[in-house]
Amino acid sequence: MAALKYAGLDDTDSEDELPSGWEERTTKDGWVYYANHEELKTQWEHPKTGKRRRVAGDLPYGWEQETDDSGQVFFVDHINKRTTYLDPRLAFTVEDCPEKPSSRQRYDGNSSAMEILQGRDLTGKVIIVTGANSGIGFEAAKSFALHGAHVILACRNRTRAGEATRLILEEWHKAKVEAMTLDLASLRSVQEFAEAFKSKNLPLHMLICNAALLAQPWHLTEDGLESTFQVCHLGHFYLVQLLQEVLRRSAPARVIVVSSESHRFTNIVDSSGKVNLNLLSPPKKEYWSMLAYNRAKLCNILFSNELNRRLSPHGVTSNALHPGNVMYTSIHRSWWLLSIVFYLSRPFTKSMVSEQRFIIPCLVICSIGVHI
Repeated sequence: MAALKYAGLDDTDSEDELPSGWEERTTKDGWVYYANHEELKTQWEHPKTGKRRRVAGDLPYGWEQETDDSGQVFFVDHINKRTTYLDPRLAFTVEDCPEKPSSRQRYDGNSSAMEILQGRDLTGKVIIVTGANSGIGFEAAKSFALHGAHVILACRNRTRAGEATRLILEEWHKAKVEAMTLDLASLRSVQEFAEAFKSKNLPLHMLICNAALLAQPWHLTEDGLESTFQVCHLGHFYLVQLLQEVLRRSAPARVIVVSSESHRFTNIVDSSGKVNLNLLSPPKKEYWSMLAYNRAKLCNILFSNELNRRLSPHGVTSNALHPGNVMYTSIHRSWWLLSIVFYLSRPFTKSMVSEQRFIIPCLVICSIGVHI
């Protein structure tokens, strides 16, 4: 029991407690066996219940299995900087022939990204997250990286992206995470990013379109388009088009578009019911920042739905999501009035400490869907 207490797993069922002189161990492939130190023998069956068991799922995030010089398996907890010969999964063993578990699992507003990904091995998956140097983009990127995925932080500010990469590597030094420059306000930058990614000859299993602008003053990009529309929608639209063939070759794959509930408070059609393209990139005299944001988010949803219709027969699904209620992030930094609203709302919304929780829909869609 001392070893269990050291690993933080001392809350066990009395029926499964071992007699004095017995020890529970695991093989490299996760099967449980029992060592009797008094009689110097081992057996597969539990000495009290007679059941055979195996560990359930993969190691918790931050844990890694190693082998010492004598060939004995031990476990490294990189988060808490400790090692133990006790498999941390021994607290969650299952019988050799259990009943088939239900494929449905319930999550709620108190679930975290780590809880949803618990036990899932994303090794071999390649994921691009735009705007991943802060806020929910960073939390999503970190969660995927700590579960084995190769994560690319696609960010405009290379310095901040490098700092975000460093923070993830501090949590787990073997995380596969890298930063690449992507400025969605420049179609040239989008094209250069896509070409640089393709040159790596990597697959692409998840493309998370997260970056956005909110409450920006009217400004034209180098492409002559209103900046909120281009960054929130058009840049991502172009990025998906450039990487579409990579996604199809990597199927099953997914595109996740972070939209907003605010898409409900606008329209992009004229009186005859046709899409009015002039509304998407309006002149300065007709510009209102929140309306521009709402329109861009409506475009996100329309694009995601159509993309799913076209690509799902080829193994690439697309989903749009609303991340949750008002979050305390830096997205409001360009408008002092909105900054005040965010500040006053902070006690009633999710803090940065619990920020993983607003990513729940994204992680559920990406990680526990049919394909991924």
